Amino acid sequence: MEKVRVRFAPSPTGYLHIGGARTALFNWLFAKKHNGKLILRIEDTDTDRLKEDSVSQILSSLKWLGIDWDEGPEKGGEFGPYFQSQRQELYTMAAQTLIQENKAYHCFCSVEEIEEERQKQRQAGKPFRYPGKCRGLSSEEVQTRLKQGLPSVIRIIVPEVGHVLVEDIIRGTVSFEAEQFDDFIIMKSNGTAAYNFACVVDDHAMQISHVIRAEEHLSNTPKQCLIYRALGYELPLFAHLSMILAPDRSKLSKRHGATAVGEFQEMGCLPEALVNYLTLLGWSPTEAQGELVTPDQTIPYFSLEKVSKTAAVYDIHKLIWLNGQYMTSYDIDSLTRQAIPFFIQAGLISDLEALEKREYIRDVVNTVRERVRTLGELAEASRYFFQEIGDYDEKGQEKYFIKQEGVEALLFKGRECLNTLDRFNVESVDSAYRQLMDELQIKGGLIIHPTRLAITGRTVTPGLFEVMALLGKRKCIERLDKAIEFIQQM
Repeated sequence: MEKVRVRFAPSPTGYLHIGGARTALFNWLFAKKHNGKLILRIEDTDTDRLKEDSVSQILSSLKWLGIDWDEGPEKGGEFGPYFQSQRQELYTMAAQTLIQENKAYHCFCSVEEIEEERQKQRQAGKPFRYPGKCRGLSSEEVQTRLKQGLPSVIRIIVPEVGHVLVEDIIRGTVSFEAEQFDDFIIMKSNGTAAYNFACVVDDHAMQISHVIRAEEHLSNTPKQCLIYRALGYELPLFAHLSMILAPDRSKLSKRHGATAVGEFQEMGCLPEALVNYLTLLGWSPTEAQGELVTPDQTIPYFSLEKVSKTAAVYDIHKLIWLNGQYMTSYDIDSLTRQAIPFFIQAGLISDLEALEKREYIRDVVNTVRERVRTLGELAEASRYFFQEIGDYDEKGQEKYFIKQEGVEALLFKGRECLNTLDRFNVESVDSAYRQLMDELQIKGGLIIHPTRLAITGRTVTPGLFEVMALLGKRKCIERLDKAIEFIQQM
């Protein structure tokens, strides 16, 4: 295979969407597989829709996912600049070349004239096609109008018959009838390049070998092929990734929940889990690999030919499940580092406590992580380790404090049992309670469930003795005393 150079070219009109992240990831995997390069290009020519912080958000999201680019913003490269707004001179020169070769022309038709023609064709039941009114203007007429300062766009001349064939690695040969295209605009009246034209000029100048992008761009590809051929450029290889649909198979939108990478980050998803999930949206690992796959495991097997033609369905439940799997096996120090901002945001610790109590926080994270699926859930599930209990679970109160006969005496016996311990760890607490159960000849649940509620305020937690050991002797006795007093006042 020739030298692989792929590109991810987002438009900074919003934050990095899950579809864009999947496109970036597949480009990155393909480049890594073939020892190629990934170029990041910011397509910022649509000034009306630009969002001020979009570029920084896109870059930070890619970094968070671990998708690194070889050339582009913050890194530079020999084919820069990597912002389209800084490449206008290239587009102007290419457009002038087409005009000189009689492959494009200035169009002076006003917005009103175009709209009038549009209405005529609509009334005739035809789709709008620019009729080529300015195609026959002589060079003298064109120069005269330009000198008069009349606004104009530049249109490329499109053959009126025939077919435009797009060779797609994923979809095979896709044919488009030439007659469905008019002489479309390549340079706007304000002197900026139209999307399709800028895209072609940049991909050629940056020596892009493969254009891997979303299926929604397939309709742009025949126009781009026409531009490539008019300019005498060699076409890259195209691969259009299937759409990502909502669970109801409609177009994915914000009404279906989180769709931007930053939102998943705020939810407490781990970057490795999201990358794993994105990998499965349109590509399948080997049976031996299973569903938990890292980029290192994916790269040797990744190929565009194995990317599915059918739409992938977004499933937040699958992502959260995957995230839970990663939570249980994640490096504990890295997990703690990523969890701390969620603990701070939840009001459990201060910035200073994040430093002073690092070892304790690490132990809490390690104790709780198998019971939760996200960092957000981790913080919430850890609340009783950092804050006093404000209330007890209502159903738990009913079941273990109100309806369970003799529960006050059981909690008191447990309190006295703990008070006698010199060493306070999982083994000593476990042994003490097992001995107490034997002495009282009761099943474990009779004392463990109300003790859990008394210690944590909850009915579901990690192992009770692990929780108690982490909280410490004094805190456990205080909470048992508080629960006994609560029961007495009921």
